Amino acid sequence: MLVLVLYLALAGAYLLVLPLAVYFYLKNRWYVASSWERAFMYFLVFFFFPGLLLWGPFLNFRNQPRSLS
Repeated sequence: MLVLVLYLALAGAYLLVLPLAVYFYLKNRWYVASSWERAFMYFLVFFFFPGLLLWGPFLNFRNQPRSLS
């Protein structure tokens, strides 16, 4: 039973928690990252790709339209 709980906790972290952290890290650092950090970002996207696919339809980080006043 303990092994099953451990597998579920690791799967939840891999598919839900860590990809969400990667999303917010990418949002904050995308335009100011150095080349080494950018390579690390690409690695994170590759490594957490299944979880990023799960979160993708629910998150929207596009720029908001400007208000013309």
